[in-house]
Amino acid sequence: AVMAGNTLLFKSNYAVSSKIEPFYKGGKVQISHDEQYIFCTCGPKVNILQIDTGKIIQSIEQDDQEDITSFSLSPDDEVLVTASRALLLKQWDWKQEKCARSWRAIHNVPVASMTFDCTSTLLATGGCDGTIKLWDVVKQYCTHNLKGSSGVVHLVEFHPDISRLQLFSSSVDCGIRIWDLRTSKCICVLESHYSAVTALAFSPDGQTLISSGRDKICSVWDLKKKAVKRTVPVYEAVEGVVLLPGTSDYSQMGVKGEGLHFVTAGSKGVLRVWDSSSARCVFTQVLPDAPALKIEEGDLDPRSLMHLLPMPRSNRLATVTAEHNILIYQMPNLACFSLLIQFVGYNDDVLDVKFLGKDDTHIVVATNSSQLKVFELATNSCQILYGHTDTILSIDVFRKGSMFASCAKDNSLRLWKMDLKSGHVRCVAQGSGHSNAVGSVACSRLKKAFLVSGSQDCTIKVWDLPDPLPDVGCEPVLMTARLTEKAHDKDVNSVTISPNDKLLASGSQDRTAKLWSLADMSLLGVFRGHSRGVWCVQFSPVDQVLATASADGSIKIWSIQDFSCLKTFEGHDASVLKIIFVSRGTQLVSSGSDGLVKLWTIKTNECVKTFDAHQDKVWALHGGSKDDLMVTGSADSTITLWKDVTEVELAEEQAKQEDQQELSNLLHEKKYLKALGIAISLDQPHTALRVIREIRQQEDGIQELEKTLLKLRQDQKASVLRYSVVWNTNSRSCLDAQAVLQVLLTHLSPEEILQYQGTRTHLEGLIPYTERHMQRISRLLQASMFLDYMWQKMRITGKRPGIVCIKTVVSA
Repeated sequence: AVMAGNTLLFKSNYAVSSKIEPFYKGGKVQISHDEQYIFCTCGPKVNILQIDTGKIIQSIEQDDQEDITSFSLSPDDEVLVTASRALLLKQWDWKQEKCARSWRAIHNVPVASMTFDCTSTLLATGGCDGTIKLWDVVKQYCTHNLKGSSGVVHLVEFHPDISRLQLFSSSVDCGIRIWDLRTSKCICVLESHYSAVTALAFSPDGQTLISSGRDKICSVWDLKKKAVKRTVPVYEAVEGVVLLPGTSDYSQMGVKGEGLHFVTAGSKGVLRVWDSSSARCVFTQVLPDAPALKIEEGDLDPRSLMHLLPMPRSNRLATVTAEHNILIYQMPNLACFSLLIQFVGYNDDVLDVKFLGKDDTHIVVATNSSQLKVFELATNSCQILYGHTDTILSIDVFRKGSMFASCAKDNSLRLWKMDLKSGHVRCVAQGSGHSNAVGSVACSRLKKAFLVSGSQDCTIKVWDLPDPLPDVGCEPVLMTARLTEKAHDKDVNSVTISPNDKLLASGSQDRTAKLWSLADMSLLGVFRGHSRGVWCVQFSPVDQVLATASADGSIKIWSIQDFSCLKTFEGHDASVLKIIFVSRGTQLVSSGSDGLVKLWTIKTNECVKTFDAHQDKVWALHGGSKDDLMVTGSADSTITLWKDVTEVELAEEQAKQEDQQELSNLLHEKKYLKALGIAISLDQPHTALRVIREIRQQEDGIQELEKTLLKLRQDQKASVLRYSVVWNTNSRSCLDAQAVLQVLLTHLSPEEILQYQGTRTHLEGLIPYTERHMQRISRLLQASMFLDYMWQKMRITGKRPGIVCIKTVVSA
């Protein structure tokens, strides 16, 4: 809240400042050749992620909403081609988000793979029907139709030496076909793999090829002899292979000699470097310690690697995990690949979010998984924290924001610490003892002294923090519970600690909230009144009250002196899942399973604003340390950051009033040009109309209007023309519109008018209404002529007209 003098300014509005949304759910990934962007599929879209900022800068979307089956970006980074299930190929000028053209793929079934040659002019597409088509992208026609592969062609690659005119492909039969593009014939099938070939890498001289397969081997081929030089047993299904560029010193990674070395990525989730001449592994990447996960038979390990992408310009490597995370490593670095950036492509349900860091620089997120994710808000880069072995349900942060606790379905709690200099987070302590999932955790408010946990086993435990905490690199220490209390008859959904660390409140599925003394866990009182389970409890930061949110759709405020209900807020159509106090305890923000977030003023019981930013249950809600930010997270996989814009809106309102005052002054002083200029710059057609009317009411209104309009700048004239089209649709303002149009159409040449943006459509919009006005004026003219005729007749005969004549005139 903001203090204006000594009065408190209630919040009236929040605006979305940024979002973290799913951008990749599997499929192809490609990095632009300038290494600034990552292109990846997401249903009917290709999303383009800027590596520096972590922001999605473009989404190229199919009009027909059909899923994209494959895409390719040309080596000059200019042209993007996509193939959809509708068997259409589309060529995009992706920087302008424009589809340049689309054409039928001539494949009878979807395109499974595609690639450009190094000149960016030839495109090869591999179909699910075993055929390969080549397209001249410049002249826009099909140049080759290569038949002979069996089943899906999932890999096409041009030989890097374009003068060879060779295309390499692989399909279900596990062979690597080499096609001579001069004759359109397959000149050779390289056979050594027993399952799908996943990637090809060519040596710089183009004489050696390395292929990787899911049969756990890599083959090194002599392309002159078209024979296997060496078979390298990798002992894991290999999804990607990349040559080590020969420019750097990799001796720290055990690379000796000049021979070809290559990197593999696959089902074990590690990067390994191999010497092609000796078939030996010279380096294996060390991963952070992570517990074994419960994986169903036949399921992929979420950490296994699905793609390996070279970034030769910056000497980096990118990998894509089965969990849809994109990881970028810098090479070579102290005997291991150093992880630079991690992007999370898909978050699943977001269950909890909290701000982290001294000035809310990070957020820590619990999603429907056993890993915590810590996002740096400036870059969207993410650290993935391993430790829990089942879904994390809740997080809470200590004051000052460098330490936080998490609890999970694995019946345990963990304590994490962030190094404020490096931003690196590690686990420092862990505790177990509950006999069921731990659904809520709360940190002490004054000192970093203790934790409280609430579980589905109906108990609450109080944990003392280890002192001192272990040093960097040490094993996490074990915490033991100091107190355990059977607290409720059903699951404990929420626990929270009072600002002075003396009281504890708990909310349960048994429809009650309870107040406890933290010294000995003695029960002080029970809050009864909700008709369904209580999802969230919060102490006011200022007053002696407790707020509760329930599945009955209401929020209640209770006195912690006598346990009476002081206020009830109703407005959500379904369960209220989270609440926070804002504006120094004078307002509340709530989030519900209806996808809505609501801002309430406690004193007036009023819902000030409703924010509709999510498509599903909003499980997560947290306020920033300065009370000007909040973050929400939902089961729709989206995290939204909100900024308090109350002050901005007040300032805008004030500025608007000042502008109106200045405008009135200018009109009073007859400074019409300046007044019209202000109205146009504020883009207020109604105000501009007011100025035009003032001008036309003057004695020399016609000349004044002409003088004013012709002095306007070209862009201002375009705006007035645009306004006139709207004014012309209304009979009350059509005369003003026609007066403006008369000046503009009389004094400006057609060429000049057509230069204005969108003029053609504006002028077309004028015609039907102008014709209607003409017809109305014609009818009016006829009626007035008839009146004139009647008057003349009356004067000639000298008789008084009968009532019939008057009726006739009126009906006319």
